[in-house]
Amino acid sequence: MSVKIRFALNGKFNTNKSECLLRVLYFGVFLIIGLSMVFKQPFGNPPDEYNRYLIPQYICRYGTLPNGFDEEIRIGGYGFSYAFQPILPYMLQGYTMRLVSLFTDSETALLYTARLVNLSMGLIMAYVVLLLGRKWFKDPRISWFFSFLVTFLPQSIFVHTYVNTDSCCMLSISIILYAMSLCLENDFSLSSSLLLSAGIILCALSYYNAYAYILSLILIFTAYFFNARYTGEGKRKLFFDFKKFIVKGLTIAVPVLIGISWWFIRSAVLYDGDFLGLKTRNYCGALYALPEYMPSVMSTYLNEGHSIWYMLTKSDFLTLTLLSFIGIYGPMTIVSTVWLYRFYKLLFFTGILLKIISIPTLPKLSSKKSCRHVFRIFLHLNMIFCIIMPLALSIWYSYSTDYQPQGRYVLPALIPICYYCTAGFERLSEFLKTKIPASAVREQVSPRYPFTGNMLISCFFGVMLLLIVLFLFITVYGYAFPYYNANPIAA
Repeated sequence: MSVKIRFALNGKFNTNKSECLLRVLYFGVFLIIGLSMVFKQPFGNPPDEYNRYLIPQYICRYGTLPNGFDEEIRIGGYGFSYAFQPILPYMLQGYTMRLVSLFTDSETALLYTARLVNLSMGLIMAYVVLLLGRKWFKDPRISWFFSFLVTFLPQSIFVHTYVNTDSCCMLSISIILYAMSLCLENDFSLSSSLLLSAGIILCALSYYNAYAYILSLILIFTAYFFNARYTGEGKRKLFFDFKKFIVKGLTIAVPVLIGISWWFIRSAVLYDGDFLGLKTRNYCGALYALPEYMPSVMSTYLNEGHSIWYMLTKSDFLTLTLLSFIGIYGPMTIVSTVWLYRFYKLLFFTGILLKIISIPTLPKLSSKKSCRHVFRIFLHLNMIFCIIMPLALSIWYSYSTDYQPQGRYVLPALIPICYYCTAGFERLSEFLKTKIPASAVREQVSPRYPFTGNMLISCFFGVMLLLIVLFLFITVYGYAFPYYNANPIAA
């Protein structure tokens, strides 16, 4: 990688050594924490892992995909299964388990195999986030801060350590955002477009809650081909480059259709035209659920006649969602130190507030012709939309179906949230650079080590990286591991 890191306070450190040290720290911490959690967590302790693991087990056992109605994979009590929804992550886990089963029949080894598939996706995501940070932020210190913030938020790394579809979903979002940034820079080159297609495929076949990104991509892609052309009278006229729109669009759409159509066609055939599988899943639940778990009798704020506003103001939904978005492990039982939550609340609040204050100078998420001011605003509106939609879906689910205020449902919003938080601190660092130049204080301190705004920025981001890592270690080894030791068998 060509980006040089200047993390030294006086600028005299060896940039290659600084870069290497940060890479080792970044990937080393991920692997240490990730592997620790993969092997330490009791089976079924992570949220709903037991029911999710039924599908990879089925694929491993029979070598084929299950029907959502199959009794082996139905969730006890609720009567439905997760096989009605896209199961690409479970397929990757199941067939990898099937390969490992050629060498061992250990159930523990197979469970670890499934978890390690997710951890591998998390490792790839960590790398893509690193590239994304360098694409969005010119200052290496700020890009490292962004990468650490996304990757080492306790809840973020947690979803890569057990059987779920969230890990693949988060990987897909990072690929989508990175590929779209490349596309807007190089006018949707073939390689960038194919990378974008890969991200869309992973997203479409992993988690419905992240579909806001696919919708946003369609809107951004369409808006990109609107341009202003000067007429003979010196006026500008808006036109749409339809030919380029079709050619570039097909480059992205054809691989996507090839990659995802099989699943939705299969669902439509199996479930009488219900290509999303959602109606059939509810029907299955109504058929096989225990009486107390029937959708028609389950107590919700909706069927009790309350409003959404009532739920948000009278319940603990927002509090639990925020805390578990930051990090609550296990089935919402393993809470970390109160200082972890205070730290991230302050960090997110301060960064986003600084960003709001600096709205008139929106950073450029793209370049070349797509850097038009209106288009940049449109990009940011789509980023905000991708933050709001997962939260809105989580609110509606808890309000209408099953009250579950869990931050993992909102994790698809993580990267945009961290972007705006980091962008706020970027504006602060630019302010400090201009307000505390070296020449202003050189005479007051040692000329060899002048106190400058740049030095202050390095200290701040260096401390932030250490605190992010420290709180993650405290959460895992100070709270999660003692809980696992005290409860070695999953509930």
